[in-house]
Amino acid sequence: MKTRKKHIVGGLIAALSLSVTGCMPFSMGIFTPTPVPPWVTERMEEKYTHRNDHRTPIMPPIKEGAAPPICEDAPDDAQVIRAMPHMARGFPYVYEEHRDDVQIVTERLVDKIDPPRFFPLVGPAQLHHCHWKATIYYTEVIESGYPFPVKIKRPRIQVVYIDKDHLHLYAGTPELQKSFTKDLAGY
Repeated sequence: MKTRKKHIVGGLIAALSLSVTGCMPFSMGIFTPTPVPPWVTERMEEKYTHRNDHRTPIMPPIKEGAAPPICEDAPDDAQVIRAMPHMARGFPYVYEEHRDDVQIVTERLVDKIDPPRFFPLVGPAQLHHCHWKATIYYTEVIESGYPFPVKIKRPRIQVVYIDKDHLHLYAGTPELQKSFTKDLAGY
């Protein structure tokens, strides 16, 4: 009986000492930290936060006799950077790549309105084409700290084309146009 108790107590002491020290990989249980590369959060944010980038907005109808609307809202810097190709993921301190001194120049390429036609789930509407060319000037920086420190800087130019097309509802009669304007704009 005494030897059995000694073995049980010895086993408990051994198990306790192994779980208290840092030798066990799961010594913290569910609170054990899991290493996650920094690019994982960037990809998740990119995947879930910018839902309206690929949706087509529906605008009020174009008033008869008035000048046709023009595309004045150029793509913002965040939208242009999201449209650029991704950089290499790399490994911290071994191979890291990033962009510095970013300058974005946008120019409008196409601004035209198609004749009215029927769009499913929308009805009769006119498609307004707004195509933009964004030229991005930046410095590409490649760094490595292992096996010896290296830092390479290269000037780069990237061109991205962005379509910001939207629909204008089409009202055949002035009464319909007034009701559309009242429903969409509130006046």
